[in-house]
Amino acid sequence: MNLAFVESPVQLLNVLEWTHTRGGHADTTVVVLPPVDPMSRGQLRRMAELARDEGMAVRWQEARGETGAPLKALRALTGLIRRADRIVIGDPFSRYVQLLLSLVRTRRITVVDDGTATMEFVAQLARGERLVRWHRRGSRGPRELLLAPVTSAARRSFTPSATRTVEVFTAMPVQAPQGVEVTSNTFAWTRDRFGPPLITKGADLVGTSLVETGVVDPVPYQEAVTALARTHGATRYFAHRRESAEKLHALEAATGLEIVRPDLPLELIARRGPIGHTVLSFPSTVVHTLPLALAGTGVKVAVCDIAPEWLRDSASPRAHGFLSGVTETARDVQRLAPWRATAVAEG
Repeated sequence: MNLAFVESPVQLLNVLEWTHTRGGHADTTVVVLPPVDPMSRGQLRRMAELARDEGMAVRWQEARGETGAPLKALRALTGLIRRADRIVIGDPFSRYVQLLLSLVRTRRITVVDDGTATMEFVAQLARGERLVRWHRRGSRGPRELLLAPVTSAARRSFTPSATRTVEVFTAMPVQAPQGVEVTSNTFAWTRDRFGPPLITKGADLVGTSLVETGVVDPVPYQEAVTALARTHGATRYFAHRRESAEKLHALEAATGLEIVRPDLPLELIARRGPIGHTVLSFPSTVVHTLPLALAGTGVKVAVCDIAPEWLRDSASPRAHGFLSGVTETARDVQRLAPWRATAVAEG
């Protein structure tokens, strides 16, 4: 039995993509560890329905919010973990998933895409660094020090050995360390299951949570969205599930864009359609995944770079370099310079 742990809709989508490449979904049980925000939970419930429709067993396990929920979930999952032949993980940076890994006895571990975070995970694995999200400053506060042994043990779990195989299933450009097997995620399940979409004459804009994560200042972000919408004739703004209601209200008032709160990951929304003939985005996962999900449809994906002056003082020193790398390594996209939505493609 394959046992998968997911905490976001995109992770569950990529478990479906992974099982599709292996010839079927029935041998996989997915444990959903939902976050507390309503948008993520709603998308996860929709994705869970799709997974069940494909014959996959899905278990909804609350591990946050209530007092004692993490320990209750840990006790409830121990038997499943120890019976699993393979563990599939959506977020290797998750402290809770790292804790669950301490119970793992299986010789096989697969990490499926969690978007651009996969790029940083593989890079840190290759450099032998501790696992920390790219937008964090890497502080060593009391909580981090307390969890350091858990993180160190998890990192060893992701290191191939004579008794352990490690696979990374990804649509991202990665240079994996020796011994890690990389399997390409081409979004074959998404293309087989949905579409082709109806393509409209206008453009659509994809939102990002870079403001909410403390990376980008809200003022230049709103100005950039306004400029992109005006220049490209965008009519809809697909909000990221973590974008705040306050920011979205301000964007709607400033730009006149229709704010859309998707009930599924954008790859599925775009593939089902309708979708604009051009999809505009900032550096994010979708500049890598949408060209795959929309292959053969004629939809163009364009990415607007993040200027250094947009970054908050609180942003990680690695933030701009990481975001530039996300854009530079994207294939089959048009690059737009910051502020200049009319920039010519750079390749």
